[in-house]
Amino acid sequence: MENRQLGKLTVSAMGLGCMGMSEFYGQTDDDESIKVIHAALDSGITMLDTADMYGIGHNEELVGRAVKGRRDSVVIATKFGIVREKGKYERTICGTPEYVRSACEASLRRLGIDTIDLYYQHRKDPNVAIEETVGAMAELVKEGKVRHLGLSECSAETLRRASKVHTITALQTEYSLWTRDIEAQILPACRELGIGLVAYSPLGRGFLTGALSASENLDEKDFRRLSPRFSGDNLKENAKMVDELSEVSKKIGCTNAQLALAWVLSKGRDIVPIPGTKRIKYLNDNLEACNIRLSAENTAEIERIVSPERVKGARYPEEGMKGLNG
Repeated sequence: MENRQLGKLTVSAMGLGCMGMSEFYGQTDDDESIKVIHAALDSGITMLDTADMYGIGHNEELVGRAVKGRRDSVVIATKFGIVREKGKYERTICGTPEYVRSACEASLRRLGIDTIDLYYQHRKDPNVAIEETVGAMAELVKEGKVRHLGLSECSAETLRRASKVHTITALQTEYSLWTRDIEAQILPACRELGIGLVAYSPLGRGFLTGALSASENLDEKDFRRLSPRFSGDNLKENAKMVDELSEVSKKIGCTNAQLALAWVLSKGRDIVPIPGTKRIKYLNDNLEACNIRLSAENTAEIERIVSPERVKGARYPEEGMKGLNG
Protein backbone atom coordinates (compact mmCIF):
# COMPACT_ATOMS: atom_id res chain seq x y z
CA MET A 1 0.00 0.00 0.00
CA GLU A 2 1.48 3.32 -1.04
CA ASN A 3 0.99 6.46 1.03
CA ARG A 4 -0.43 9.83 0.06
CA GLN A 5 -0.41 13.27 1.62
CA LEU A 6 -3.40 15.14 2.95
CA GLY A 7 -1.67 18.41 3.59
CA LYS A 8 1.04 17.40 6.08
CA LEU A 9 -0.79 14.26 7.18
CA THR A 10 0.50 11.00 5.70
CA VAL A 11 -2.12 8.30 5.13
CA SER A 12 -2.57 5.19 3.01
CA ALA A 13 -3.68 5.78 -0.59
CA MET A 14 -7.05 4.25 0.31
CA GLY A 15 -8.90 4.54 3.61
CA LEU A 16 -11.85 2.64 5.03
CA GLY A 17 -15.24 4.26 5.49
CA CYS A 18 -16.92 2.75 8.55
CA MET A 19 -20.37 4.39 8.40
CA GLY A 20 -22.24 1.38 6.99
CA MET A 21 -21.03 -0.78 9.86
CA SER A 22 -23.54 0.98 12.10
CA GLU A 23 -26.52 1.97 9.93
CA PHE A 24 -27.82 3.29 6.62
CA TYR A 25 -27.05 0.18 4.53
CA GLY A 26 -29.15 -2.54 6.11
CA GLN A 27 -28.24 -5.14 8.71
CA THR A 28 -25.01 -4.82 10.69
CA ASP A 29 -22.78 -7.20 12.63
CA ASP A 30 -20.26 -5.68 15.04
CA ASP A 31 -18.03 -8.75 15.25
CA GLU A 32 -17.80 -9.06 11.47
CA SER A 33 -17.17 -5.32 11.13
CA ILE A 34 -14.27 -5.47 13.56
CA LYS A 35 -12.80 -8.33 11.51
CA VAL A 36 -13.06 -6.12 8.42
CA ILE A 37 -11.31 -3.24 10.19
CA HIS A 38 -8.51 -5.56 11.36
CA ALA A 39 -8.14 -6.97 7.85
CA ALA A 40 -7.93 -3.43 6.48
CA LEU A 41 -5.20 -2.50 8.93
CA ASP A 42 -3.32 -5.72 8.18
CA SER A 43 -3.46 -4.88 4.46
CA GLY A 44 -1.78 -1.51 4.96
CA ILE A 45 -4.80 0.79 5.23
CA THR A 46 -4.03 3.34 7.92
CA MET A 47 -7.03 5.71 7.86
CA LEU A 48 -10.41 4.86 9.36
CA ASP A 49 -13.30 7.26 8.83
CA THR A 50 -16.19 7.64 11.22
CA ALA A 51 -18.48 10.35 12.65
CA ASP A 52 -20.42 10.97 15.82
CA MET A 53 -23.73 10.82 13.93
CA TYR A 54 -23.16 7.36 12.43
CA GLY A 55 -25.32 5.14 14.56
CA ILE A 56 -25.56 8.14 16.90
CA GLY A 57 -22.28 7.28 18.60
CA HIS A 58 -22.24 3.55 17.91
CA ASN A 59 -19.78 3.78 15.02
CA GLU A 60 -17.17 5.64 17.05
CA GLU A 61 -17.51 3.08 19.83
CA LEU A 62 -17.08 0.29 17.27
CA VAL A 63 -13.96 1.86 15.78
CA GLY A 64 -12.60 2.43 19.27
CA ARG A 65 -12.99 -1.25 20.09
CA ALA A 66 -11.36 -2.27 16.80
CA VAL A 67 -8.22 -0.14 17.22
CA LYS A 68 -7.59 -1.05 20.84
CA GLY A 69 -3.98 -2.18 21.05
CA ARG A 70 -3.24 -0.86 17.54
CA ARG A 71 -3.71 2.85 18.06
CA ASP A 72 -0.19 3.91 17.01
CA SER A 73 -0.63 2.57 13.46
CA VAL A 74 -4.04 4.14 12.79
CA VAL A 75 -5.14 7.58 11.62
CA ILE A 76 -8.61 8.10 13.09
CA ALA A 77 -10.80 10.65 11.34
CA THR A 78 -14.13 11.61 12.81
CA LYS A 79 -16.68 14.37 12.33
CA PHE A 80 -19.08 16.58 14.29
CA GLY A 81 -21.84 18.97 13.40
CA ILE A 82 -24.84 16.89 12.31
CA VAL A 83 -27.23 16.38 15.20
CA ARG A 84 -29.78 13.57 14.96
CA GLU A 85 -32.33 11.83 17.08
CA LYS A 86 -32.23 8.05 17.21
CA GLY A 87 -34.33 6.41 14.52
CA LYS A 88 -34.90 9.61 12.55
CA TYR A 89 -33.37 10.76 9.25
CA GLU A 90 -34.05 14.45 9.99
CA ARG A 91 -31.11 16.39 11.36
CA THR A 92 -29.96 19.81 12.50
CA ILE A 93 -26.54 21.33 11.99
CA CYS A 94 -24.58 22.95 14.82
CA GLY A 95 -21.22 24.68 14.71
CA THR A 96 -21.19 26.82 17.84
CA PRO A 97 -17.92 26.87 19.83
CA GLU A 98 -19.65 25.30 22.83
CA TYR A 99 -20.96 22.43 20.71
CA VAL A 100 -17.58 21.91 19.01
CA ARG A 101 -15.93 21.31 22.37
CA SER A 102 -18.64 19.09 23.81
CA ALA A 103 -18.81 17.03 20.61
CA CYS A 104 -15.05 16.50 20.58
CA GLU A 105 -14.94 15.39 24.19
CA ALA A 106 -17.81 12.97 23.59
CA SER A 107 -16.05 11.51 20.53
CA LEU A 108 -12.82 11.04 22.47
CA ARG A 109 -14.71 9.11 25.14
CA ARG A 110 -16.49 6.89 22.64
CA LEU A 111 -13.33 6.20 20.66
CA GLY A 112 -11.33 5.57 23.84
CA ILE A 113 -8.42 7.72 22.67
CA ASP A 114 -6.62 10.87 23.85
CA THR A 115 -6.29 12.62 20.49
CA ILE A 116 -8.29 12.64 17.26
CA ASP A 117 -5.95 12.60 14.25
CA LEU A 118 -8.28 14.38 11.82
CA TYR A 119 -11.35 16.23 13.04
CA TYR A 120 -13.89 17.44 10.49
CA GLN A 121 -16.83 19.77 10.65
CA HIS A 122 -19.39 17.48 9.02
CA ARG A 123 -21.51 20.30 7.58
CA LYS A 124 -21.21 24.05 7.88
CA ASP A 125 -23.71 25.66 10.23
CA PRO A 126 -25.44 28.40 8.20
CA ASN A 127 -26.04 30.36 11.40
CA VAL A 128 -22.43 30.39 12.63
CA ALA A 129 -19.50 32.02 10.81
CA ILE A 130 -16.93 29.48 9.68
CA GLU A 131 -14.25 31.57 11.39
CA GLU A 132 -15.99 31.05 14.72
CA THR A 133 -16.32 27.29 14.30
CA VAL A 134 -12.77 26.76 13.03
CA GLY A 135 -11.47 29.03 15.78
CA ALA A 136 -13.01 26.67 18.33
CA MET A 137 -11.56 23.67 16.48
CA ALA A 138 -8.13 25.35 16.54
CA GLU A 139 -8.34 25.59 20.33
CA LEU A 140 -8.70 21.80 20.42
CA VAL A 141 -5.46 21.50 18.46
CA LYS A 142 -3.67 23.76 20.96
CA GLU A 143 -4.94 21.56 23.78
CA GLY A 144 -3.69 18.38 22.10
CA LYS A 145 -7.16 16.89 21.68
CA VAL A 146 -6.98 17.09 17.89
CA ARG A 147 -3.99 16.92 15.50
CA HIS A 148 -5.39 18.08 12.15
CA LEU A 149 -8.52 19.92 11.06
CA GLY A 150 -10.84 19.16 8.18
CA LEU A 151 -14.10 20.32 6.65
CA SER A 152 -16.75 18.33 4.83
CA GLU A 153 -19.04 19.31 1.96
CA CYS A 154 -18.18 23.01 1.96
CA SER A 155 -17.68 25.59 -0.78
CA ALA A 156 -14.42 26.98 -2.15
CA GLU A 157 -15.16 30.29 -0.42
CA THR A 158 -15.64 28.57 2.94
CA LEU A 159 -12.34 26.71 2.47
CA ARG A 160 -10.51 29.97 1.85
CA ARG A 161 -12.06 31.70 4.85
CA ALA A 162 -11.39 28.73 7.14
CA SER A 163 -7.77 28.48 6.01
CA LYS A 164 -7.11 32.01 7.23
CA VAL A 165 -8.01 30.91 10.75
CA HIS A 166 -6.12 27.60 10.86
CA THR A 167 -4.48 25.17 8.47
CA ILE A 168 -7.10 22.87 6.94
CA THR A 169 -5.60 19.47 6.22
CA ALA A 170 -8.41 17.82 4.28
CA LEU A 171 -11.78 18.35 2.69
CA GLN A 172 -14.07 15.36 2.74
CA THR A 173 -16.68 15.36 0.02
CA GLU A 174 -18.52 12.96 -2.22
CA TYR A 175 -16.45 12.31 -5.34
CA SER A 176 -16.90 9.54 -7.85
CA LEU A 177 -17.57 8.99 -11.52
CA TRP A 178 -21.18 10.04 -11.04
CA THR A 179 -20.59 12.91 -8.58
CA ARG A 180 -18.06 15.33 -10.05
CA ASP A 181 -19.40 18.81 -9.29
CA ILE A 182 -16.33 19.63 -7.15
CA GLU A 183 -14.11 19.64 -10.24
CA ALA A 184 -15.21 23.14 -11.27
CA GLN A 185 -14.28 25.20 -8.20
CA ILE A 186 -13.81 23.17 -5.02
CA LEU A 187 -11.03 20.81 -6.11
CA PRO A 188 -9.00 23.68 -7.64
CA ALA A 189 -9.41 25.61 -4.36
CA CYS A 190 -8.12 22.61 -2.40
CA ARG A 191 -5.02 22.49 -4.57
CA GLU A 192 -4.51 26.24 -4.36
CA LEU A 193 -4.58 26.00 -0.56
CA GLY A 194 -2.65 22.72 -0.20
CA ILE A 195 -5.67 20.85 1.17
CA GLY A 196 -6.02 17.12 0.50
CA LEU A 197 -9.29 15.59 -0.70
CA VAL A 198 -10.92 12.60 1.00
CA ALA A 199 -13.47 11.11 -1.40
CA TYR A 200 -16.42 9.44 0.25
CA SER A 201 -18.86 7.20 -1.65
CA PRO A 202 -16.29 6.66 -4.45
CA LEU A 203 -18.41 3.70 -5.62
CA GLY A 204 -21.56 5.77 -5.90
CA ARG A 205 -22.97 4.14 -2.74
CA GLY A 206 -22.41 0.77 -4.37
CA PHE A 207 -24.29 1.59 -7.55
CA LEU A 208 -21.21 1.75 -9.78
CA THR A 209 -20.31 -1.82 -8.83
CA GLY A 210 -23.22 -3.10 -10.90
CA ALA A 211 -24.54 -5.14 -7.98
CA LEU A 212 -27.75 -3.16 -7.61
CA SER A 213 -30.43 -3.52 -10.25
CA ALA A 214 -33.56 -2.48 -8.35
CA SER A 215 -34.28 -0.52 -5.18
CA GLU A 216 -36.63 -3.32 -4.11
CA ASN A 217 -33.55 -5.48 -3.56
CA LEU A 218 -32.36 -3.17 -0.81
CA ASP A 219 -32.90 -3.87 2.87
CA GLU A 220 -35.89 -2.07 4.36
CA LYS A 221 -33.53 0.00 6.54
CA ASP A 222 -31.28 0.97 3.62
CA PHE A 223 -31.41 4.75 3.18
CA ARG A 224 -30.78 4.42 -0.56
CA ARG A 225 -34.47 3.60 -0.87
CA LEU A 226 -35.00 7.33 -0.24
CA SER A 227 -32.37 8.49 -2.71
CA PRO A 228 -33.61 9.99 -6.00
CA ARG A 229 -30.75 8.34 -7.90
CA PHE A 230 -31.93 4.92 -6.79
CA SER A 231 -35.60 5.44 -7.57
CA GLY A 232 -37.93 4.72 -10.49
CA ASP A 233 -36.94 5.96 -13.92
CA ASN A 234 -33.76 7.52 -12.55
CA LEU A 235 -32.51 4.10 -11.48
CA LYS A 236 -33.30 2.62 -14.90
CA GLU A 237 -31.45 5.38 -16.74
CA ASN A 238 -28.46 5.26 -14.41
CA ALA A 239 -28.27 1.48 -14.79
CA LYS A 240 -27.60 1.93 -18.52
CA MET A 241 -24.34 3.68 -17.69
CA VAL A 242 -23.29 0.89 -15.37
CA ASP A 243 -23.97 -1.71 -18.06
CA GLU A 244 -21.70 0.20 -20.45
CA LEU A 245 -19.07 0.57 -17.73
CA SER A 246 -19.06 -3.21 -17.32
CA GLU A 247 -17.84 -3.57 -20.90
CA VAL A 248 -14.81 -1.42 -20.10
CA SER A 249 -14.14 -3.42 -16.93
CA LYS A 250 -14.14 -6.66 -18.92
CA LYS A 251 -11.74 -5.18 -21.44
CA ILE A 252 -9.31 -4.08 -18.73
CA GLY A 253 -9.76 -7.28 -16.72
CA CYS A 254 -11.14 -5.91 -13.46
CA THR A 255 -14.42 -5.46 -11.64
CA ASN A 256 -16.62 -2.39 -11.91
CA ALA A 257 -15.73 -1.49 -8.33
CA GLN A 258 -12.03 -1.66 -9.09
CA LEU A 259 -12.49 0.44 -12.20
CA ALA A 260 -14.43 3.14 -10.35
CA LEU A 261 -11.86 3.27 -7.54
CA ALA A 262 -8.93 3.28 -9.96
CA TRP A 263 -10.51 6.30 -11.65
CA VAL A 264 -10.69 8.22 -8.36
CA LEU A 265 -7.13 7.22 -7.46
CA SER A 266 -5.92 8.44 -10.86
CA LYS A 267 -7.28 11.97 -10.36
CA GLY A 268 -4.37 13.04 -8.17
CA ARG A 269 -2.04 11.93 -5.40
CA ASP A 270 -3.73 14.44 -3.11
CA ILE A 271 -6.96 12.42 -3.30
CA VAL A 272 -7.72 9.49 -0.96
CA PRO A 273 -10.92 7.47 -1.52
CA ILE A 274 -12.55 5.86 1.51
CA PRO A 275 -14.87 3.12 0.20
CA GLY A 276 -16.93 1.50 2.92
CA THR A 277 -17.72 -2.17 3.28
CA LYS A 278 -18.89 -4.66 5.89
CA ARG A 279 -17.32 -7.69 4.21
CA ILE A 280 -13.70 -8.80 3.87
CA LYS A 281 -14.39 -10.07 0.35
CA TYR A 282 -15.31 -6.60 -0.87
CA LEU A 283 -12.45 -5.04 1.08
CA ASN A 284 -9.96 -7.24 -0.78
CA ASP A 285 -11.69 -6.50 -4.08
CA ASN A 286 -11.41 -2.76 -3.45
CA LEU A 287 -7.74 -2.98 -2.51
CA GLU A 288 -6.87 -4.44 -5.91
CA ALA A 289 -7.81 -1.09 -7.45
CA CYS A 290 -4.54 0.31 -6.12
CA ASN A 291 -2.71 -1.85 -8.67
CA ILE A 292 -4.66 -0.67 -11.71
CA ARG A 293 -3.22 2.02 -13.96
CA LEU A 294 -5.66 3.56 -16.40
CA SER A 295 -4.50 4.82 -19.76
CA ALA A 296 -5.61 8.18 -21.13
CA GLU A 297 -7.81 6.25 -23.55
CA ASN A 298 -9.40 4.26 -20.68
CA THR A 299 -10.09 7.44 -18.74
CA ALA A 300 -11.65 9.22 -21.69
CA GLU A 301 -13.94 6.27 -22.37
CA ILE A 302 -14.98 5.95 -18.71
CA GLU A 303 -15.75 9.66 -18.41
CA ARG A 304 -17.75 9.60 -21.63
CA ILE A 305 -19.90 6.74 -20.34
CA VAL A 306 -20.50 8.14 -16.85
CA SER A 307 -20.74 11.83 -17.67
CA PRO A 308 -22.43 14.30 -15.28
CA GLU A 309 -25.06 15.03 -17.94
CA ARG A 310 -26.22 11.41 -17.98
CA VAL A 311 -26.65 11.01 -14.23
CA LYS A 312 -30.29 11.20 -13.20
CA GLY A 313 -31.46 12.26 -9.75
CA ALA A 314 -30.04 14.19 -6.80
CA ARG A 315 -27.41 12.75 -4.46
CA TYR A 316 -29.67 12.81 -1.39
CA PRO A 317 -33.34 13.27 -0.52
CA GLU A 318 -34.33 16.93 -0.06
CA GLU A 319 -33.42 16.90 3.64
CA GLY A 320 -29.97 15.49 2.95
CA MET A 321 -29.22 18.07 0.25
CA LYS A 322 -29.31 20.84 2.84
CA GLY A 323 -25.84 22.06 3.70
CA LEU A 324 -24.00 20.52 0.76
CA ASN A 325 -21.15 22.72 -0.50
CA GLY A 326 -22.02 25.25 2.20
